[in-house]
Amino acid sequence: MTVQLNPRERILMGPGPSTVPHRILRAIGAPTLGHLDPQYIGYMDETCEMLRKVFQTSNALTFPVSGTGMAGMEAVVVNLLEPGDEVIVCINGVFGGRMKDNMERAGATVHAIEVPWGETFTEESLAEAVTMYPNAKMVGIVHAETSTGAHQDLTSLGKIVHDAGMLLAVDAVTSLGGHELKVDDWGIDAIYSGTQKCLSCPPGLAPVSFSPRAIEKMESRKSKVQSWYLDVSMLKNYYTGGGGRAYHHTAPINMVYALREALAIVLEEGLENRVNRHREMHLLLREGLEKLGLQYIPENSLCTLNCVSVPDGIDEGAIRRRLLDEYDIEIGGGLGVFAGKAWRIGLMGHGATRRNVGTLIAALEDCLA
Repeated sequence: MTVQLNPRERILMGPGPSTVPHRILRAIGAPTLGHLDPQYIGYMDETCEMLRKVFQTSNALTFPVSGTGMAGMEAVVVNLLEPGDEVIVCINGVFGGRMKDNMERAGATVHAIEVPWGETFTEESLAEAVTMYPNAKMVGIVHAETSTGAHQDLTSLGKIVHDAGMLLAVDAVTSLGGHELKVDDWGIDAIYSGTQKCLSCPPGLAPVSFSPRAIEKMESRKSKVQSWYLDVSMLKNYYTGGGGRAYHHTAPINMVYALREALAIVLEEGLENRVNRHREMHLLLREGLEKLGLQYIPENSLCTLNCVSVPDGIDEGAIRRRLLDEYDIEIGGGLGVFAGKAWRIGLMGHGATRRNVGTLIAALEDCLA
């Protein structure tokens, strides 16, 4: 007997994915076209143009990588680093550590600078690092550290990195579409994100953008890119149309429909309005959590991912299970050094609403009582 697919409707307030609005779900169900169909190419070009607006960049090489956010990370790493290259990576949580792992797998010599989980990097610490490792080709840093809820200020780091003759690569998986993010103004050379967080699109694509400086580095490579699937020297011939649309791999057609609709929603709301909404909902949630006696871990907290300490004597996993079983609310537990000690509460995209904040606070109050 065939079992009907009938998943429960959850209130997704974990570290991702976020709730996908019906408008996007309808878009993903539109008729599938061929990946070289002129009509589809038009939709794809519109998607890339909207991505430029959301990234706030004029970079021609801005497109969705086929794969989730970590595919975006790997695409940036393998295209910009060659075996033997030196690179600096900033680690203050799980995803800085993943960046380091990716870089080492690409054969790079990685110089890691670290601060305690939940903290962020200062201009002084980055300036010291580029002075200490002058031969580094690139600096990698996480804008929104999903494992700790820490929000990294990037506004002045680009100048420090560029003055040292290096590229700046940024993880924006949990910030694109929810926090202020200005790729060109901040001097970001390579950036990657994911569709399932603040864009409220199903997981499956990784928006990326490469600056002219990054393209110059790719074009001067002495060795082939480690990954055939993620080799931007071939992908750009499909996404930018230079010399005609060259087939590389079959694009995830219906996911591009979904991303196109998600980006349209972002731009209809307006980037500034959207960032302000996330900030307002964060402050509302913070007020409610602190009234329950819960304390935030990071000093510089993300609005999109709220990381709080679990009170002594509380089984954090049991509370999360009860929220899921009784209230259909999903929140996340801690990772790494925060495992068993923290809750991670997402307020992202379609889920960053007053209704969700009020529902979670009431449910948590009941569970903690």
